[in-house]
Amino acid sequence: MAENKTADSQFIIGRDGTLNIDRKGSLVREVDAKGHELPMVEPQNIPTEEEKRTLRKVAGPLPRVAYWLCAVEFAERASYYGVQPLFSQFVNRPMPKGGNGWGAPKRGSDDTAGALGMGSVKGTAVSQSFSMLAYALPVFFGWLSDTKTGRFKLICWGVGVCGLSHVIMCAAGARSLLADGSAKGPFFLSVYILAIGAAMFKPNISPTLLDQMKNITPELKTLPSGERVIIDPESTAERVMLWFYLLINVGGFMNVPTSYTEKYVGWWLSFVLPLILYLPLLPLLFYLKDKLILHPPGGSDLGNIMRILGICFRRGGFAKMFKKNGGFFQPAKPSVIAQSGDPIEVPWNDEFVDDVRRTFQATGIFCFFPIQMINDQGLGGSANTLTTMLKTKGVPNDVIGNFNSLAIIVMAPVLNYGLYPLLRRRNIHYGPIARMTTGFLIAVAAGAGYALISWKGYQLSPCGDHGTTCYDDNGNAMVAPISIWFMAIPYGLGGLSELFVNVPAYGIAYSRAPKNMRGLVSALNLFSAAIAYAVGLATAAVIKDPYLTWDFGAPAIIGIVAAAFFYWMYRDIDQEEYRLSRNPANYHVESDEDSKHEGESPKGASFDEKTGEHTNEHDNVPASKEIS
Repeated sequence: MAENKTADSQFIIGRDGTLNIDRKGSLVREVDAKGHELPMVEPQNIPTEEEKRTLRKVAGPLPRVAYWLCAVEFAERASYYGVQPLFSQFVNRPMPKGGNGWGAPKRGSDDTAGALGMGSVKGTAVSQSFSMLAYALPVFFGWLSDTKTGRFKLICWGVGVCGLSHVIMCAAGARSLLADGSAKGPFFLSVYILAIGAAMFKPNISPTLLDQMKNITPELKTLPSGERVIIDPESTAERVMLWFYLLINVGGFMNVPTSYTEKYVGWWLSFVLPLILYLPLLPLLFYLKDKLILHPPGGSDLGNIMRILGICFRRGGFAKMFKKNGGFFQPAKPSVIAQSGDPIEVPWNDEFVDDVRRTFQATGIFCFFPIQMINDQGLGGSANTLTTMLKTKGVPNDVIGNFNSLAIIVMAPVLNYGLYPLLRRRNIHYGPIARMTTGFLIAVAAGAGYALISWKGYQLSPCGDHGTTCYDDNGNAMVAPISIWFMAIPYGLGGLSELFVNVPAYGIAYSRAPKNMRGLVSALNLFSAAIAYAVGLATAAVIKDPYLTWDFGAPAIIGIVAAAFFYWMYRDIDQEEYRLSRNPANYHVESDEDSKHEGESPKGASFDEKTGEHTNEHDNVPASKEIS
């Protein structure tokens, strides 16, 4: 049987690489979805270990399309956050006495807007169940995009579903429906349709953004000043995700106008404004489609991961899971299996087992995020509930929460162009685990701030420890003589903590996942938020007077312990070099028939010696124009 080593090598390097005999240095050429050659690092530009230790690391340039994708995220999040903070208030508070009939209270009062009057427990339950679904369902949709649809298609579907939800929500703000209580039907329907649409969109947009980053390995570069630096992929990913998170929170400021219109005009305008902002999204996505690097679905690896875990438990033992550097995943590597006394055939390679190990590390990191989120925003709807016992002087109580987004908008450029470059110039490595630990501690300070305000509010309230349900004989709200603006401090600290926790999390979810599981792993990052919302939902019955102080204090105490344990457990990751999986996404789809003919071309493929390209006989398309 004749050997075709060139074709066999082509199969080994995967469908997103082709042999390039004329190239200096590496013989492997990588291409994007349109067949355009991706930048390669020439051997002379690969930094040595000494250069990695001594040279300054800088972020690489961001492609223009990355900013457009950030704009898409801005518009979607603006429409989402324009309505999401209003849900608890819409359900909790009744139509205000003497109001205008559209849900707005009478001018000059400390009363707040309302609609359904179902109470704080049900208001919290609706808000938390919505958010829980919006962050739990991405696990399914992330898997679906990886295996069946591709990420871009699901992004477009999510935009369409969310648009339908906004239209229905506008109907719920009709005066006649508010007057007779029949706004419940369209409102609840629109809320849960929005959760489904957001779940389609959210796990796919950040991996799609990071897919556009073409420089994925460290590279030496000489600046015009003569300084030699390293173009660092981790710093590049950090920079683009800081822009991404910044624009999410610029979008979050849509809650400012919707909160004011809720208080001074009515619910109908608060629901219409996000819809208007949402309308350009589908045309913008249509415009971007041909400009993006888009990866097709690559099949599911969940079955292989389950087999790897089974092998590890049988051959390595349960105890190794809890040992640092215990080699729990080593027994599943084909190289180890081949040397064992019981060799078996497996459809993966050593690199994939390393990817699985890194993926499980990432999911372990995500398990600490719920406590950070609870300290950041309060348990359930407790922060929003706390604002109802404070003096507003005409400020809508929903507005103050935007100090979370304001802190992010102000501090993201400071970190992006100030603190992080300064640390890199001084060759101080401030790794993702150190940054996350910092974020956890800042969130603890936010939780303590909420607890202090609620404790003082109960002390000064005319109704004592029932400050959130305090009314005079005419039904007017009576509040503690504490300005609502004090809430800006813990809200701002919470926003700052997100920059240190959530931004590195995007990079970890993307870089530590196999190529065709990035949507799912990104969804697992989001799922940690679903856990926080589930805890809020489960504790909805105690998010009321007189328990608010402990609703904030207990998570703050837990957060201190969790931050210390987190750093001790994962601090070694800060010493690892940032890298993406280089494993071909089609490594595991080799058929049994193919494996019998080692050295031959993969089934349905051939190597054209004239063009130097690996082609597929079924579609006659060069394999170099596919991307795995």
